[in-house]
Amino acid sequence: MDILIFLILFPLIAALLMLVLPNGGLRDSIVKISAVVTAVASLYLFVTTYGNGLSFYTIGSELTGTLMIAIEVAIALFIIGISVKFKHYLIAVLVAIQTAAILYAENFAVSHAALSQELFLDEFSVIMALIIGIIGSLICVYAVGYMKSYQDHHKEIKDRRPLFFFLMFLFLSAMFGIVFSNHIVWLFLFWEITTLCSFLLIGYARDEIAWKNAFWALLLNTLGGVAFAFSIMFILLFSGNAEYIYLNNLIAAGPAVALIPAALIGFAGLTKSAQMPFSSWLVGAMIAPTPVSALLHSSTMVKAGVYVIVRFAPVFEGNLIGIMISLVGAFTFLFASAIAISQSNAKKVLAYSTIANLGLVVACAGIGTQEAVWAAILLIIFHAVAKSLLFLSVGSVEHKKHSRDIEDMSGLIATMPKIATMMLIGIAGMFLAPFGMLISKWATIHAFVNALPPFGMLLVAIIAYGSGITVFFWAKWMGKLIEVRTKSEPLKKEASGQEMTAIYALGGLTVITCLFFPLISSELIEPYLGEVYGTASHLLSLNNMIIMIMMLVLIVLLPLSLLHFGKGRTIKQQYMCARPTGADMSFSGSMGIKKDLEMSNYYLEEYFGEEKIAKAGNLLTIIIIAILFILAAMILSGMVMFI
Repeated sequence: MDILIFLILFPLIAALLMLVLPNGGLRDSIVKISAVVTAVASLYLFVTTYGNGLSFYTIGSELTGTLMIAIEVAIALFIIGISVKFKHYLIAVLVAIQTAAILYAENFAVSHAALSQELFLDEFSVIMALIIGIIGSLICVYAVGYMKSYQDHHKEIKDRRPLFFFLMFLFLSAMFGIVFSNHIVWLFLFWEITTLCSFLLIGYARDEIAWKNAFWALLLNTLGGVAFAFSIMFILLFSGNAEYIYLNNLIAAGPAVALIPAALIGFAGLTKSAQMPFSSWLVGAMIAPTPVSALLHSSTMVKAGVYVIVRFAPVFEGNLIGIMISLVGAFTFLFASAIAISQSNAKKVLAYSTIANLGLVVACAGIGTQEAVWAAILLIIFHAVAKSLLFLSVGSVEHKKHSRDIEDMSGLIATMPKIATMMLIGIAGMFLAPFGMLISKWATIHAFVNALPPFGMLLVAIIAYGSGITVFFWAKWMGKLIEVRTKSEPLKKEASGQEMTAIYALGGLTVITCLFFPLISSELIEPYLGEVYGTASHLLSLNNMIIMIMMLVLIVLLPLSLLHFGKGRTIKQQYMCARPTGADMSFSGSMGIKKDLEMSNYYLEEYFGEEKIAKAGNLLTIIIIAILFILAAMILSGMVMFI
């Protein structure tokens, strides 16, 4: 239990230090040391608990429970106060409702059940702790150099780095709390801390646009918070057993008891993971500094949303509520992928790609079968490492190019070869065989084929079309990076030492994760599934492993062969229409008229425009969510069975 407490409290202590330390070398050193300690502690957790299976830990202190409620009330009062100040009254009302629900439920729980087994650990918790501890810490290290450069480039923005690093480490503390909490009220408290941190980080610049996007994120996440609070009230008031306030007890009780709370918490997960129609808050979060985007998109905020949905996957298996959640995820994947085609803003492409990939996770969790959950956890892992690498790389490129437009990244392999190489690894990790996301999508399709025919085939069709779309927008970005028109000298310094350390580490993690994912599957994912579903199936065949290892070897050999066979070769200029081009890529056309060569990607805005596609996706998912709540109401009233 000590290591669990340490992982929750140490980032919190580090956060408090960040708040009081001024900008300077001391604070930067403490950030790096704290990040290293957090990462090492998460690895220590894995080493010391390997093979232990599901374990419960009791704190048993009423004072701790009282403190949790006091913090929840303090957060609520702060949000209500700032919402009223900026005239966002709906947020204030929603927060008041959820706080009243939690206080009532907690009073009921205290009078009916003693605190015990508040924390727990299993293989899924360990996986999430490694993602939070390693990737989250690397993002904090990256932020040391990035935020210094950010403030140098944005003199108009007040330097709030002490608050920034306080919120970053508080975020990590809350995320550890989410993945270790067995007591659902505790889980809710940590959930709300992430909501508050994201609100303040998105609004870092404190200008009109930043506040607008921050409050929009707060509103949508508060909607989910209200649903979460009502789920706790339902558990305590209608289940007839206060022991169901513990997550593992609730899930083990099955759909007959857990389906309505699972539906409400699932809705909260949809808002937190930015599924349609709630995806706009994550796109708006791009206004924040790059480390915030990376933290929200890869290792923390949105992962909290899919984490709780995957936890309840066994409850969703084979019933209508699960089907509705799965459809929301599947259509989010399709529509968000389509929108990404029309985006030239690199951060927007990453944002919509994140929304899409989380949609796949939600779709798998809604199916709820053992194979689907296996695919969902793989998707979480591979997305975390590759997407954090891409976000940090784009942030560093933006500082040098003063642009985040993909068209301005043309020939980046020549001008910023180190970062461009890392970006190519990250992009390859998102869609090329045998990198992780493609493996996960293959597993997803296989799970859907075996799930609830003919409904599963509808999901397969959606995933197939959506995956084809992702190949298009990733490939054209990759093409811009390696498109070299004229000879260019590389920059002497592509980014600060802290930035490059984090980027290199994440690039290495992307390759290592893809190389060793069979071990991750057999040693962590499959044992977890064995405990949840009662049987431990080997979901990765030996033949598939051999094929993927061969493909990895070929990928390594390709650049090495180019280095060898490229020796002694002469690079010639391009030819257009059999006439040599000049340094400016111009050429002589018919009648000797000089033509300028234009090279840019297709964005097909008339077909995949953001406004048009988002409107259709939001409407469809609103209808599905409405059906979900109608079904939940019918189940609650006894009109239909939960199956």
